[in-house]
Amino acid sequence: MLEQEITAMASWSGWVPLIGAEVPRLPGVYLVRQGESGPLVYAGLAGERQGEGLRGRLRRYTSGKALASGLGEAVFDRALADATWLRERLEEAEDGRPMRATGWGKAALTWADLHVCWAITESGAEAKALERRVLAVEAVDWWNRAR
Repeated sequence: MLEQEITAMASWSGWVPLIGAEVPRLPGVYLVRQGESGPLVYAGLAGERQGEGLRGRLRRYTSGKALASGLGEAVFDRALADATWLRERLEEAEDGRPMRATGWGKAALTWADLHVCWAITESGAEAKALERRVLAVEAVDWWNRAR
């Protein structure tokens, strides 16, 4: 029922794994779920982004370079709360294989097993309006801090 409410707001793509997703270079809104059929956890937007749109935004996350913003921060916070994930990073460091911060970001995304779908909008302003409507759905336990 909940997903139907959000699905009715726009024309969404199919769900694909975030890592390796081929996303258009257009403005729009993306939805994130944890696991292939898990719960919705995040909604974000991308404006024109210097011609890169959604692709540019999501690639920033998958590169590990967005640890302190939006989805990257939400995922990293949750990975840091997982003692097993932290032990693996510690073992890597103790074995002489420490990772740079971007490596930790990528490892956190792999750990989270995120899947995405998106809806294209005409502009960044329309994307912002759609994101606002999506995040207004209160039955979702959104990871978004602005929520």
